[in-house]
Amino acid sequence: MNRREFLMSSAAFGALAVAAPAAFGQDKLTILGSVPSLSFPFFVHMLNQIKAEAQEQGVNLIESDGQNSAPKQTADIESAVVQKVNAIVISPLDVNALAPALEQAVQAGVPVVTIDRRVDGVEGILAHVGADNVKGGEAEAQAMVKDFPNGAKLFHLQGQPGAGPAIDRNKGVHNVLDPLKDKYQIVYEQTANFARAEALSVTEAGLAANGKPDAIICANDDMALGAAEACAARGFNDVKIYGFDALPEALVAVKEGKLAGTVEQFPGEQSRTAVRIAVAYARDKKEPENKLVLLTPEVISKDNLDKAERIGETK
Repeated sequence: MNRREFLMSSAAFGALAVAAPAAFGQDKLTILGSVPSLSFPFFVHMLNQIKAEAQEQGVNLIESDGQNSAPKQTADIESAVVQKVNAIVISPLDVNALAPALEQAVQAGVPVVTIDRRVDGVEGILAHVGADNVKGGEAEAQAMVKDFPNGAKLFHLQGQPGAGPAIDRNKGVHNVLDPLKDKYQIVYEQTANFARAEALSVTEAGLAANGKPDAIICANDDMALGAAEACAARGFNDVKIYGFDALPEALVAVKEGKLAGTVEQFPGEQSRTAVRIAVAYARDKKEPENKLVLLTPEVISKDNLDKAERIGETK
């Protein structure tokens, strides 16, 4: 290791040292749980479920908040490798930017399980657990088609460029709508980076340039809630807005009629399954039955709110 690598590793170690559990001992497994950013409620829930399953499995957990920064999440992975963790469970911010660090972990003999966002370019990743986001995007678009059988004028707010779920959800939406473009016209399509404030401003710009749409399809709930706020400010309360993630706040909005629906992708089950796979391999070298585990998303509307994973958090 040269001086620069040593300094980088030392800095990364320091970045995670505070988060490392006190009982970082030889007799107890330790895993890294990393999510892209705790500024997003979806990832707060995901990390909480990783933590809960780690406790149930009796292993130590190093918690990593990527802070919406690929270099920060990379440094956390490098730190974990230096600390010789027994496994890594991670939802990577950017599947391309995080690939080199994950490859380094695999080469160091650390089993890696990805959740939510799949990294295809790295050989040797133990498993991926996620939702079938293409099917989720298709389900979201199909729900809109069902609500507007005679056609509709649409806005489409896309997720963060480079993020696997954004790419796949966009593909799913277009799989359904492109063959029906004569009836369903996407008059405004723009990324809002999964962020509510950005979705608010992007929707405002869309409304100013294109007028009122019949519906807005959004790649996550934060953007859907931002779009709803923009529409409400103009009195467009009858625009049907569709989100994705089934956050508690979105479930309340569905119940109140502010959102037409949201796609449930069961992030808690994704997280817990990933931890179970990682721990089983770290303890007993047990290979997962399936290297790719994809849960099937489901659209949540007023009619099936009881199926939402986090409905208990709305009471």
